[in-house]
Amino acid sequence: MNMRKKIIAFMLVTGMLTGCSANSSSSGSSAVSTEASTASVTEEATETEKTSSSADTEAVSQLSLISITTKSNAPDVMDFVYEPVAKHVSESIAEWDPTYEAPPEPYYEDCTISLKGSDGSSLMSPAAAKVKVRGNWTTLYKKKPLRIKFESKQNLLGLNGGEEFKNWLLLAEYKDGSILRNKAALYASREILSEDGLYAADAELVHVEVNGKYLGVYLLTEMQQAAGGRVDIARPEKDYTGADIGYFLEFDGYFTNEDQLHSFPLELADNAPLTPYDGSGGSGRTIQCLPASPDDNKKEIGVSIKSDIYSQEQHDTIATFVNNVYRIMYEAAYNHKAFVFTSDDYRTITETTDITPRQAVENVVNVQSLVDMYIISELTCDADIYWSSFFMDADLSADGSRKLTFEAPWDFDSSMGNRDRCTEGQGFYASNIVPSADGDDYEAANPWLLVLAYEDWYQDMIKDKWTKIYDSGVFDRTFQLIEDDKTSLEEDFNMNYRLWNNLICNQEYEDELSEPAKSCFSERSAAEYLLKWLRSRVEFLNSQWHR
Repeated sequence: MNMRKKIIAFMLVTGMLTGCSANSSSSGSSAVSTEASTASVTEEATETEKTSSSADTEAVSQLSLISITTKSNAPDVMDFVYEPVAKHVSESIAEWDPTYEAPPEPYYEDCTISLKGSDGSSLMSPAAAKVKVRGNWTTLYKKKPLRIKFESKQNLLGLNGGEEFKNWLLLAEYKDGSILRNKAALYASREILSEDGLYAADAELVHVEVNGKYLGVYLLTEMQQAAGGRVDIARPEKDYTGADIGYFLEFDGYFTNEDQLHSFPLELADNAPLTPYDGSGGSGRTIQCLPASPDDNKKEIGVSIKSDIYSQEQHDTIATFVNNVYRIMYEAAYNHKAFVFTSDDYRTITETTDITPRQAVENVVNVQSLVDMYIISELTCDADIYWSSFFMDADLSADGSRKLTFEAPWDFDSSMGNRDRCTEGQGFYASNIVPSADGDDYEAANPWLLVLAYEDWYQDMIKDKWTKIYDSGVFDRTFQLIEDDKTSLEEDFNMNYRLWNNLICNQEYEDELSEPAKSCFSERSAAEYLLKWLRSRVEFLNSQWHR
């Protein structure tokens, strides 16, 4: 999304421009006024919340309830869920508007968390935790995503086979009218990835309340992290400085917001041009994924290191490894040459004729993982595919694979037709040139999904995997999940929208929505659009890939 449009949307909800009232819904339901500040809640919104509590959810809900109770009784304690905005987002706004007074950054509040089933039964003993707002631009919205950090490991709702973790997330699903995109995408992703030993987060919808105030329907899911049972790579002991560890990474346009130890720029084979995969041989186009000159308005993109590291040696080793792996992939695909690492420090590569270019790639990349992630990315057509929330890892420990592996798909609220991308579900997208979704107007691409796209053996792997998962019924089960939820959870969704009313009062993110998404004024209609879009997408991909 263009940054200026984001700021205008922000102003719409801070009262500089008028929004719609809480009672403007066609159903006549009350909700939080869109004139409420993103950084604070109006008295009207507060009164609405006071009338919505767990007692209301227990009467009709098919969902469990996560109840968060702060240890503090301060009058302004609820500010921790309403006011914070990510620091780099506030700084971006301040650059454009010097009069902007930045709200607080997200901060932890000490809490106790309990979990009840839809019948009111206790599913977890009250547990101590810290809770804060999390996210990037989503922190501007009134309904904000939250991070839970328990003092001791917990399992919630049996997710991920009952594995226990300290870190969990509550996604607000605020700009997805169906509230089902992330849930459906993660469900399909787990089926696609799990048979290859790869990770995708588990998830389930819940109601959430804080200090008895109802906050709506959220998606309870796992935090993207290096951990046994999640991204399972070797994790160093605290303060260990050796480079023989596992590294969890994000291909990330926000990498400059990290400290220098936890980020690095990409070289992308000296920004070598790539041919987009559009089904027509690229149509005579090429693209460089990094800025080609100082005058190029394309944004820099790099890698954020999401796992714990403690030394410059660790940083330099993974940066060198990733950049050289990409160069090996590029040389194989575009110059038909095989390169290998010269030594175990991954700093240099050299050409060899002892193996094929394909073997050179397979030596350093878990290609099946890339195939799986490409299928997921092509299936969902996410607007941010070139920019962020694209994860990979490399386990360089003695027992690790020492291959770049792609897994942990994430962040689908701008996917599957919700943004003005691939709205008919046709054509190739994830390995193609796409319009930028942030900053100035430019075209972009995801180099990891594009670099091998014209290799016949790679396309054969895509077709083999697609045929297998299609024939197994993965997509039929995903369709059924959406169909079941939009019916059985209708009153739960209505409760959420009686509070927020953001299907009608959507000025905060209206310019992020496709025209079909804008025309959805109920969760049911939004879910039906999602279902129609996804069926069309699967039909197109099946026509291209099914053997």
